[in-house]
Amino acid sequence: MTSQPAPRNKTITLSPEETDKYAARAVTLNNKAKLKDILDKTIWQDTFEALKFLPADFADLVVVDPPYNLTKKFGTKEFKSMDWNAYKKWMDKWLAEVFISLKPNGTLYICSDWNTSIAIPEIAGKYFLLKNRITWEREKGRSSGNNWKNCMEDIWFFTKSAEYTFNLDAVKLKRPVLAPYKDDNGVPKDWQEEADDSGAKFRLTAPSNLWTDISIPFWSMAENTPHPTQKPEKLIAKLILASSNEGDVVFDPFLGSGTTSVTAKKLGRHFVGIEREKEYVALAEKRLEKAETDKSIQGYEDGVFKLRHDK
Repeated sequence: MTSQPAPRNKTITLSPEETDKYAARAVTLNNKAKLKDILDKTIWQDTFEALKFLPADFADLVVVDPPYNLTKKFGTKEFKSMDWNAYKKWMDKWLAEVFISLKPNGTLYICSDWNTSIAIPEIAGKYFLLKNRITWEREKGRSSGNNWKNCMEDIWFFTKSAEYTFNLDAVKLKRPVLAPYKDDNGVPKDWQEEADDSGAKFRLTAPSNLWTDISIPFWSMAENTPHPTQKPEKLIAKLILASSNEGDVVFDPFLGSGTTSVTAKKLGRHFVGIEREKEYVALAEKRLEKAETDKSIQGYEDGVFKLRHDK
């Protein structure tokens, strides 16, 4: 007997028939492509094979969540840990192609764990200008008997030139006000009240490069998939809103189960993603279909990012 998922389990799954149906929507490149050939598409292909067929200067924003230097299975294939020189050469190979794909005023974000982080400024710094290092709390880190529990990851912020997009107001955080002061005329000082009947007081604050408001997708969240290293839509939404505008093109060369493309679509951007695993291609396409009618991003409501959202 096949066990049935719990009533609150919202994990996106695929039947064999769905996998075939959704994967068939993706494209594969055999010749130099024009933007119209890849816009709002999932490219079902090995990243290094597909990159050489992409047009130059097509992406306004690149979000990359590459395999970290860990032995880990992704679908039918396993990424094997390398020595540092080999891993840096592997990274350099795709970064050189990403540089060509990115517009002159474009932005690049690279996700990494604590260990992989060591290599990124050295290699990406050959091509791009380093602007910042974001560290975010991954609250589901695994404990260890002989080491500190690992619950942080980095996102490195690079630009191709000194001119780039950064929309600060689009990524402000909504924080409760504990001491709601007023000036001498009784006017609130840097805070406001909720429009509902709660009377809650809050202020919108500029985000720092330390993020503690992110929840990893889990079984009761509608964005959750079986992908082993899925990034939250809320996390990617911050990057997209800050570093692109509506109608821009967001590119992810290691798409996984589709979070970057899905979030870009929900936020009114175009997207291009590359993924080699059929299951993940199909998951991305199923999520993109759902995004046509459901634009919600958990933890992001009415144009404002809220504190950690675990429900």
